Amino acid sequence: MLAFTAALFSTVARESGNVWTTVILASAALLLATMVGLTTVPYLARRVVAARVRDAMDYEVTRAGLIYIGITVVIGIAAINTGNNLLYIVVAALLSAILVSGVASALVLRHLQLDVHLPEHVFAGRPLLARLLLRNLSAWLPSFSIRVVPSKRKAVKRWRWEPYTLGLPRNRPPESQWVRVPDRRLRRVLENPEKPILQQTIYFPFLAPGQELRADLEMNFPARGCYREKDFGLATRFPFAFLLKTRRIALAREVIVYPVVEPSQESLDVLPMVTGEFAAFVRGRGNDLYRIREYMPEDSARHVDWKATARTGALKVREFSREDERKLRIVFDNPLPGVLDPTLYERAVHLAASLGWHFHHEDVEISYVAPGLEPTPDVFAFLHYLALVEAQEATSVFDRLRASEDYNLIVTSRDRSQLPPILAARSYVISLAAGAIPHPPADSQKVMVTKVT
Repeated sequence: MLAFTAALFSTVARESGNVWTTVILASAALLLATMVGLTTVPYLARRVVAARVRDAMDYEVTRAGLIYIGITVVIGIAAINTGNNLLYIVVAALLSAILVSGVASALVLRHLQLDVHLPEHVFAGRPLLARLLLRNLSAWLPSFSIRVVPSKRKAVKRWRWEPYTLGLPRNRPPESQWVRVPDRRLRRVLENPEKPILQQTIYFPFLAPGQELRADLEMNFPARGCYREKDFGLATRFPFAFLLKTRRIALAREVIVYPVVEPSQESLDVLPMVTGEFAAFVRGRGNDLYRIREYMPEDSARHVDWKATARTGALKVREFSREDERKLRIVFDNPLPGVLDPTLYERAVHLAASLGWHFHHEDVEISYVAPGLEPTPDVFAFLHYLALVEAQEATSVFDRLRASEDYNLIVTSRDRSQLPPILAARSYVISLAAGAIPHPPADSQKVMVTKVT
């Protein structure tokens, strides 16, 4: 309104011969119009685009629809060539059926509301039940033949700098090249697509007005990580199956899938040794005599009760009561990139998760420590960390890990000699030495277990 008023008075000033007033008012009108164009118009455009995205529809012509359109085109050409009014009526009826199909399918999908409920804790390799709720909000119009479908995903390529080694001559193998210089190159690479949650369709044959239906869907996520869905689709071929119309619903869902916690062969091999060492460590800390029992091979000779041995003629040892609760600290030392083979790295994550889950159900006061994870007694916080962890350059966990009364179970790629001695003396170390396994097959990779005393 201000720009219009300024432009109107600039015309009056021009008619009266006042040049400077005309210039000032015309400039003000142009300036105000430019400000409106830069502020108001994009805002209104964004609102329109948002409304269109919320009600976005995808159309896909089915095989039956292609055949029907082909027949309609043939009859239409015949009607034009012959001028037969009856053929014109037939073509009009065929075209009206296509129009009715589009309008009817849009009405069927318009008043539907979808909700997806997922479990809070999800483990890789374990089946789970997800619940889908579909409700017809219309008070008078039913919905027919509805399918809940996964969202469409497109591969995205981006330009990215990546490490590269410049070798000369180029046509020779690396060990025969004269010069090898670290370099970087710009390449267009395919971004890692997000892992989808829904990978199958769920069919609802009929929803009455105001009705709500639910479907329990069994899912199984094969690997750890973050699975996301930005939207879900409601599709229908009603009424004539000419078009597959899909309405995209902006319903964001995210699932953090924990690593597999089922005991593997490695964890079954490690667990008895860890449990035995932990029990021996706890049992020997007290000062009060608990009982005198038979000697076992793993007992220390300093605990032998020689008087009881001489009296009974069999080796007897003294067992002391513990002074406090059993405390265990599980440490996952995340290695640097490239230190471990990806397969071995995943097995290390699996081993840490399995041991953490096992001792969570034991009579143990347990805590979990890892780079980037504050010490926590919550096993699900530890599993959440392991679900998303990747090899990265970060401060070593041993820089902030101090010796305590806890017994430590350490999963690391370092050699035992690289651990602080005061910490290693109270720890059971599972060392995944990459140098000892250069490039073995997946089935021959073994975890090196080192008992540090």
